Amino acid sequence: MMLSPELINLITGGLGFLFTLLIFSYMLGDNPLFRIAVYIFIGVSSGYIAAIAWWQVIMPRLVYPLISAITSASMLNLGVLSSIIIAALLILMKASPHLTGVGRIVMAFLVGVGSAVALAGALIGTLIPQILATINAFDTNASSLNNLDPEMLINAAFVLAGTALTLAYFHFGARPKADGSLHRLALIEIMAWSGRIFIGVALGAVFAGVYAAALTAFIERISSLINFITGFLGNFL
Repeated sequence: MMLSPELINLITGGLGFLFTLLIFSYMLGDNPLFRIAVYIFIGVSSGYIAAIAWWQVIMPRLVYPLISAITSASMLNLGVLSSIIIAALLILMKASPHLTGVGRIVMAFLVGVGSAVALAGALIGTLIPQILATINAFDTNASSLNNLDPEMLINAAFVLAGTALTLAYFHFGARPKADGSLHRLALIEIMAWSGRIFIGVALGAVFAGVYAAALTAFIERISSLINFITGFLGNFL
């Protein structure tokens, strides 16, 4: 039996209304209703991720290529895919306390590769673009600085100061004192203290953005509740 679009909309709207109330019940404190909603959300999300991983990663990138390598007798592809399967099995052995040491080699390889990718991403995606942006702000060949606009020069000075002072805050070089304590140079301390201001402003802007996004989601949920109630009452009254 096919469900009508109106009935499907009513069911999905009712579920959304119910789960919204369950999540909002957390305002009264941690309670079983909120936990039920969280458990269902985690379970559905885990199942969805598992299905995506199976049908879009494991099957097309491992199972199908393995079958193709076996049928075509390609020893190179078969060896590569077999090593991947062995590595996956070794990682699964970490679920057992007695066999957890077997998968350390694979985990060490994954951690090393992940660290290298994260470091390269931080350099290429954050540090180097920030350095280039700071340099380009003082590029006299840029069109914005051809007329020596004071506003652009002030903005460039703020970018340079923010970058230098923020990096100075993370300068951990220190000299030991006679009593065993550590201290940095006075200039570095002053720059680090000034860098806290830029870090505070940046974190404040990030928090404001997160708060605005959360407030937008909250307003959307309230609007959804109102629309569902008015639509439900309109259909039955």
